[in-house]
Formats: sequence, C-alpha cells, structure tokens
Amino acid sequence: MFDLDTWQEIFDNIRKNKLRTFLTGLSVASGIFILVILLGFGRGMENGIRKQFEQDAANRIFVWTQVTTKEYKGLNPGRRIRLENSNYDYIEEAYQDQLEYRSKILRVGGSINYKKESGSYSIQGVSPGFQQIENQKMISGRYLNYSDLQTKNKVVVISKKIQRELLKGVKDPLDENLQLSGINFKIIGVYMDEAGEREENRLLIPITTAQTVFNGKNRINNMGFTLKPEESFEEAFSASQKFTSEIKKYLQQTHNVSPDDPSAINVHNMLDEAKRFYTLTDNIAFFFWFVGICTIIAGVVGVSNIMLIIVKERTREIGIRKALGAKPWSIVSMILKESIFVTTIAGFAGLILSMGLLEIVGPNVEVDYILNPSVDFRIALTTVFLLIVAGALAGFIPAWKAANIQPIEALKDV
Repeated sequence: MFDLDTWQEIFDNIRKNKLRTFLTGLSVASGIFILVILLGFGRGMENGIRKQFEQDAANRIFVWTQVTTKEYKGLNPGRRIRLENSNYDYIEEAYQDQLEYRSKILRVGGSINYKKESGSYSIQGVSPGFQQIENQKMISGRYLNYSDLQTKNKVVVISKKIQRELLKGVKDPLDENLQLSGINFKIIGVYMDEAGEREENRLLIPITTAQTVFNGKNRINNMGFTLKPEESFEEAFSASQKFTSEIKKYLQQTHNVSPDDPSAINVHNMLDEAKRFYTLTDNIAFFFWFVGICTIIAGVVGVSNIMLIIVKERTREIGIRKALGAKPWSIVSMILKESIFVTTIAGFAGLILSMGLLEIVGPNVEVDYILNPSVDFRIALTTVFLLIVAGALAGFIPAWKAANIQPIEALKDV
C-alpha cells in the first residue's frame, strides 16, 4: 500500500543529503551507462565483422600455388607449381555433392582500350560461379554462363567503376566492344562488388576464352569454391576444414610437394578467419560484460555503504520509532524503499543516457570493423531490473540491522 508519510520522509531525507544521494546515484548510473555503452560497441564490432565477411561469400575457399621451398623425392626446391584444368576437374567431380559454387581463374595480361580511351585493369578468365564466390551484383546485362564457356565466346563483363572511367559518357555499355590486346570483346554485363570499388578493377571473360585466345593452354592461376550450407557454423567449419585438408593433400601428391612445405600449395579458408574473429568478439563481449558488471557491483556496494551510514545516523530515531511500537518490517520497508528508489532512478537515468548516446552517435560511427553500435533494449532493461533487485538486496542488510536495534540501546546513541 502506498504510504504518503513514508515517501515524504524519504524525500526529506534525500533533500537533507543532496550531495551524498547524488554521488550514490551517480555511481549506479555510471555502472549502467558503462555497461550499455560497452555492450553497444561489442554489438558494433560484431556487426562490422559480419559486414566484412558479407563482402565475399563467407564460406569461400581459394587455392593458389607458389614455388616449393623444400626438397622432395629427389626434386630440388624452387620449382614453380602450376595448377591445371585436370586438378580443378578432379576436385569438382570428387566433391560435387559438397560444392555449392566453383570457378577456375586465369589472370591474363594485355592492353585494354575503348575507342581512344585506355585503362589499366586486371583481365581474369573465370567460370560462372565466380559471381557468387565474390558476391558480385549485376547492375545491367548478364553474367558469364556455361554456354559462353562451351563456345569460347569473346564476351566480357565489366564493373561499374570501369564503365565510369573507361566508357566515359556511355550510359548503356551493353553490346559495346572493348579491345583486349587488340581483340574485340563484346560487353554483356556490368557488375558491382559488395567489397567496394577496390574490387572492381577486374574485367571478366570466360575461362575457356582466356586459355585459348591468350595462350593459357590448360593452366589456371587459382581455384575458388564454396561449400553447401550446413545446419550450424560448427558443422560448416568442420566440413570446410576437412575439404581444405583433403584437396591440399591431393594437390601435394599430384605435384610432388612435401607435406610440410608451407609455400607451394596454399589454401585459404574464409571460415578459419571467421572463426578467429567470432572467437575474438565473444571474448571481447565477455570482457565488456565483466567490466560493466564489476562497475555495477561497485555502485551497489556504494548504495549499501550509504544505507549503513543512514542507519547509523538515524539510530536514535529508529529507537524512538520502536519504542513507540513500530514493527520491525516497517523499519525494513522504510530503508528498503529509499535504497530501491535511488537505485531505480539512477539506473533508468544511466539507461536513457546510454541508449540515447548510442542512438545518436551509433549510425555515424565510421571505423573499420565497427558498424552501428547498438544494444538490445530488452537486455538493457533486464540489466536495470537486476540492478534494482541488487539495490534492494544492498539495502536489506542495513535495513535488517536497523530493525534489530534494541530501543534502549538506540536511545543511548548520541
């Protein structure tokens, strides 16, 4: 039941001790404020890292080769290992049930011209699956298809950046011709890359055309793969680990490379990197929770200490109340209400300030690997309610001590 006299007494006590009450509330509010801000930036890091991985297929696997660094089976180190169509075909056939997208990649050199304009860009022969592996979006036209590979069409897909820089003033570049090393290639599409313009310096042509027209024969520079989705991240990570281990072993055996050669056969698994980052963010989130909770505990301890001081200051008053017949629970209730009131007001003040700051500043944060720092309001609100409970517990010990003061002893207190 609401007792107006009790609340008037609480407010009178707060007014008499404004500075003490303010400092107590400040310690509680700062605890909530720090916790919410830390959780917000923890979520921002998670968002930023997830965004980085969304720029390319999160489960992509790339294979490339360099020179050997160790002697093996009588072969000297320093041999350059070259991937071939047969390597790609074996992996494609052996793992067809696991593969989602795949692509051979051959980089070719040559001049790039459009009428009187020229530019310096990378020419890459790829397969149709390269679009999904690199997470490229079509703006106009179409991407390379398997018919282009079979007929070795002289077609090219350009980027939005190349359209702007090389085909100046051309609004619709489709069916226009580019000269690659003096050979006409018809533009069939324009793409954009989710990773930004730094990934848009590539002209893409069919891998078979690149091998035939640019004398690539059966050589390839890279192989790219993505595996079919699994039920969980751990299952996907395990499958990718097994796949990368097996294809690396196959390529080492095929090209007579020592199993412990760190350079000749290279397999980069994006999920390895993702797991490291997600483990890091989990550890950072744990640290943020730890720091925030410790700060809140410090505030709650401050509330408990202040309540002890209040009880000490009001010992004589409490003794008089008990002498006049006040029941122990009324004494406990009086102390608890003041503790809960200060904790609640301070907790919600810290919550509102921190959520407001994240709402204003969060969308404008432009830092690598931090994107839109925010926090789930339900989690923040739950934290405040837990703080209120902690504040009640913090006030209960002094309140219980006050309720057990003997009137005769309290009246002796000066």
